[in-house]
Amino acid sequence: MDWRAWHDQYEVADSLMARRLQAVQGRILAALSEAPAGEVRVVSLCAGDGRDLLEVLVDHPRRDDVRARLVELDPRNTAAAREKADQAGLRQVEIVTGDASLIDQYEDLAPADLVLVCGVFGNITDPDIERTIAACNQLCTTNGTVIWTRHRGAPDRVPQICDWFEAQGFELQWLSAVEAGFGVGVHRFAGAPQPLRHGTRMFEFAGYDVLRQAEAAEASDATTPRRAD
Repeated sequence: MDWRAWHDQYEVADSLMARRLQAVQGRILAALSEAPAGEVRVVSLCAGDGRDLLEVLVDHPRRDDVRARLVELDPRNTAAAREKADQAGLRQVEIVTGDASLIDQYEDLAPADLVLVCGVFGNITDPDIERTIAACNQLCTTNGTVIWTRHRGAPDRVPQICDWFEAQGFELQWLSAVEAGFGVGVHRFAGAPQPLRHGTRMFEFAGYDVLRQAEAAEASDATTPRRAD
């Protein structure tokens, strides 16, 4: 997968990805507007070119309150994010080229007021989704917000993701409608943040295409008649 070219989908007007981006940005705008007075800490996992957060911050009244760290492995994406941030004068936004699955990347900013896990859950296995959600109680402060995405193709994991968040002390605040064709969720952390467990790897990034092929093969095996020897 070319993760720089992948962002081209956002440029197609009224495409599913463009509409998902609008939904995510709307939730980010609301979370920033509702955050308590003072510094607002934001961390973004697998941030891509950062457009979900950066385009909101450009003219948001709380922009100077936001201290953010965007972590992304592809240096082309981080270069694009850094250019966006510099052009907008967002000096408190840190762009990191690195492995977003390592929880140590978020030290000094965790627990954060806003945690973005967008474009992640559709590219990792179910056990890793659950593991990442379990780590969110280290990343998110009390009453902080996690915004996440997941496709709604079969098998639709959105209901299970909501259950996993609930089991970790998160309360569902908003969920995109099924008919939207994409999943965007917003959860508020009602618990007490836990110390970072240094050295933790939350997930392995497998990729959407690889996972869909594996799911299709599994479904095919399940429906293939077995020969009785």
